[in-house]
Amino acid sequence: MNEEITREVFEHLVELAALELTPQEAEYIRQQLNAQLKAIHELKAIPLDSTANVTSHGVPFTAAISPEPRADEWLPFVDRADLLAQVPDLEGGYIIVPEIPHTDLE
Repeated sequence: MNEEITREVFEHLVELAALELTPQEAEYIRQQLNAQLKAIHELKAIPLDSTANVTSHGVPFTAAISPEPRADEWLPFVDRADLLAQVPDLEGGYIIVPEIPHTDLE
């Protein structure tokens, strides 16, 4: 297989990204990246009609067939007290969120 990403290039990228990989993980990822590049080159080799419109999917959504966006209207919740009655910890009308303990990454 023609490898565009050599071991040396991949090791350099791993170093730049500060990744810790076992040799098996590194080789697996390098092979997968090369396989993806091969698939990309195969797709690039498919001849395409230069007059074809570029779309992100098979159905072109033009202004003529697309519905108008709905109006953005703010609607208040009907019963605020009923909503706040479902909150487990409430103080002075404010929802109390439990503290998430801080963890230092090594």
